[in-house]
Amino acid sequence: MIKVIIERNIADGLEANYKQAIRATLTAVLEAPGYISSESLTDLKSTNHKLIITNWTTLKDWEVWYASVERKHAIGEIAAILQGTEKITVTDVR
Repeated sequence: MIKVIIERNIADGLEANYKQAIRATLTAVLEAPGYISSESLTDLKSTNHKLIITNWTTLKDWEVWYASVERKHAIGEIAAILQGTEKITVTDVR
């Protein structure tokens, strides 16, 4: 199993837009082969800083999702409301 940690900083005033976009992403990822689960966290000291931790069966499953049209569409909506770019860290669970 792998965990993918995605860090995002949401532009001021666009929190409601982010919540809507992240729901659409979750709906799409539920159908992705190898997807296990995810959690969305908010930094208590900086509420615009978000962490999403997703669990995948294999690295290949994540790579297929990462390159998918569904993810590109969902991320396109999210990218428009980010301050900067998202940071993705892929980790191995051992």
